[in-house]
Amino acid sequence: MRHRIAGRKLQRTSAHRAAMFRNMAAALIKHEQITTTLAKAKELRPYVEKLVTLAKKGGLSNRRLAHARLLDDAQLVKLFDVIASRYAERNGGYTRVVKAGIRSSDASPMAIIEFVDRDVSAKGQDSGPVMVEEGEEA
Repeated sequence: MRHRIAGRKLQRTSAHRAAMFRNMAAALIKHEQITTTLAKAKELRPYVEKLVTLAKKGGLSNRRLAHARLLDDAQLVKLFDVIASRYAERNGGYTRVVKAGIRSSDASPMAIIEFVDRDVSAKGQDSGPVMVEEGEEA
C-alpha cells in the first residue's frame, strides 16, 4: 500500500531528482514554457508554484530560500521582479500542464508546462551575455 507516499521517483536517485527539478524550474522561469514528459511536468508544477509563492511574499529570507531551491541568480531576479508582480493578485494556479501527444522514440506521454499568463516573447530568449562586434555598440 502507498498510503501517504507522495511524489514520483522517476527512476532517479534523490540527488539527481533534486538537480533535475532545479534545472527544469530555472528553464521554466527563463522561457516560461518547456516541453517534457507528463510525469516530470506533474512533479515540477508544485515545485515551481511554491517558488512563485515565496517570490510573492518577498523579503530577504524568502529570497534566500528560493535561491537555495533554484541556484540560478539570473532566474531568481526574474522570479522576484517580473513573475511575482505578474501574479500578485492570483491565489495559486500559476502554471498549467497541457498534454502534447506521444514521443515517437519511446512512446512516452509528453506535456507542455507553462505559466498561465506567460510572456510569449520569452520563449527561446537567451538572457546570456550579448556578443558585440568590434566597433559596434550594445
